[in-house]
Amino acid sequence: MGIITKSPLLSVTNPHMDKYRMEPKMKIRNIVIIGMMSAILFALQVAMGLLPLPNIELVSLLIILFTLVFGYQALYIIYIFVILEGFFYGFGPWWINYLYVWTVLFVVTMLFQNKRSPFLWAVVSGAYGLGFGALCSIPYFLTGGIPSGIAYWVSGIPFDIVHGISNFIITLVLFNPIHKLLSKLNGYHELC
Repeated sequence: MGIITKSPLLSVTNPHMDKYRMEPKMKIRNIVIIGMMSAILFALQVAMGLLPLPNIELVSLLIILFTLVFGYQALYIIYIFVILEGFFYGFGPWWINYLYVWTVLFVVTMLFQNKRSPFLWAVVSGAYGLGFGALCSIPYFLTGGIPSGIAYWVSGIPFDIVHGISNFIITLVLFNPIHKLLSKLNGYHELC
């Protein structure tokens, strides 16, 4: 269907004007859900950071679930979260890592998006936690050379072990309940 011109003398349909039609790319409810999920992700990360236990977090599980339930819309959630992290903690060298590490988890999740086994996702989340330090060391390899990158990675291995084990347990326990909750939310408000 073409756009009808507003001329009082001539009222015709012009199919060539369709490419100029402005339609919203995203519905308001989608924007609200993305904002809410970003805020939840950020708030949980900050709250978990207050615990005296290092590298125990819910971000990995939530990014996996947001990707499974909301698909590519999860990228908006991830990058809003990353920007909020930068504003809250400062845009230090660590922030460069956040520009890609969560996207790596998004891509891995998309590769297995048809799987719903909590055990599989616990393994993925645990492996991601174990490899988190290696992923974060990439900028240090590039800026300080191989010795700097290796030093950064090796010094964090004990934390990566805690990260991997805690991710595995958290995902195994919380995957199904949170997946059901998010699926209900998505069922009521289908993200397009």
